Amino acid sequence: MTTHQTIHAHHGAVIVKPPTDYATEFAGRTALVTGGASGIGLAVARRLAAGGAALAIADINEKGAQEIVDELRSGGTEAVAVRVDVTDSASVEAAVQATVYQFGALHLAVNNAGIAGPNARIPQYPQDQWRRVVSTNLDSVFYSLQYELPAILAAGGGAIVNMGSSLSVNGFPGTAAYVAAKHGVIGLAKTAALEYAAQGVRVNAIVPGWMDTPLLAGITESERAQLIGLHPAGRLGTAEDVAEMAAFLLSERASFVHGSSHHVDGAYSSM
Repeated sequence: MTTHQTIHAHHGAVIVKPPTDYATEFAGRTALVTGGASGIGLAVARRLAAGGAALAIADINEKGAQEIVDELRSGGTEAVAVRVDVTDSASVEAAVQATVYQFGALHLAVNNAGIAGPNARIPQYPQDQWRRVVSTNLDSVFYSLQYELPAILAAGGGAIVNMGSSLSVNGFPGTAAYVAAKHGVIGLAKTAALEYAAQGVRVNAIVPGWMDTPLLAGITESERAQLIGLHPAGRLGTAEDVAEMAAFLLSERASFVHGSSHHVDGAYSSM
């Protein structure tokens, strides 16, 4: 055995796995990323492209998605922009169908699109905003799974990542709709994993902390300092921090990882 090989015992057999080439680990695979035109979705798309995946950048901001596609194509990545309204089941179905039509199959998906919503205590929380936040953050993941799972199964298997939040496992005052929706995202990942683990489709979730993304663009320096103080690691996370976890979960390195939630939160949830 060399130091560049990994040996696994499986039912009495010894399986030698070659080292992973991160530049080609997604070669021949097609990935769909919702909310891929900015923030975490964009970082995930770039990371998967760096691993050789073909990309469908799905976003309600079609112009922004096309700009990212142009960037990826200039680097040699096969990519296509797909406009999607993740709150509309028919739109999500069309996005998955367009991806399969363009590339011939769907192997990987990251259900990332989401919004923060207003800050208000539960009695004052606007009901129309409750519906908007829950629809964008939770209904969207349900719709995505409904159409992604059969497509990935038809392709012979693959993996899905649902983008949760540190508020998938914690509460936070004034964010009832977001907290409720993100808790549901984790539940959907666990349920989908149980339904499809035996059929070669892995479903997991990521639990990011407060990330330094465009969602925080409007906060003050004082508010930023307060958020940093919530993280024992002493900083906000970056979109790239989350993208690395997504790449792991979507890769064969995570072949026995099903239905789990992975914290990328600087120990926020450990307090």
